[in-house]
Amino acid sequence: MSTAAATRDAVREQPFLLLSLRAGVLNYTAAAEFLDVDGAADTDAVATALRRFADELPDFETADSDARVRMESGVGVVDSASEETTDPLLSVGGVAVSPDAGSMTAVVATGEVDTTALGGVCARLDAEGIDAAAAAVADGTLLVVVDRRDGVATLRAVEDALARVPA
Repeated sequence: MSTAAATRDAVREQPFLLLSLRAGVLNYTAAAEFLDVDGAADTDAVATALRRFADELPDFETADSDARVRMESGVGVVDSASEETTDPLLSVGGVAVSPDAGSMTAVVATGEVDTTALGGVCARLDAEGIDAAAAAVADGTLLVVVDRRDGVATLRAVEDALARVPA
């Protein structure tokens, strides 16, 4: 495998580097030293491969999101076989996020949301120090469940993240 191909693979294993390349804010030498590129002992060769890869990537632009974001209080994570899950907001692997089943808050975004949007939302929540009990996206709906006290901060973070989702 060539140094260029190995460098591309290594960057794809570190999504933050891919976003940094697209945004044009990456220090190529520092990234080359950070990456573990098989068969490339030469940092300059990896840095050059990064520059060339960056030239091939689309520029980082944000998409206009028409997502509508709302907050729903009183949700809980319950066994999906329980009676409280008649109309769950989310059901995965034997558990469900159900309305009126707890003291948590769900932030729901509907519209043009996808896995890229979910990734951006999760990264933003991590940056804000907000721990999500559940997060998912399906069929134009994004859902994040957090502790009740984090509801308003999560709503703001989700709105902001959706405004900055890469196109």
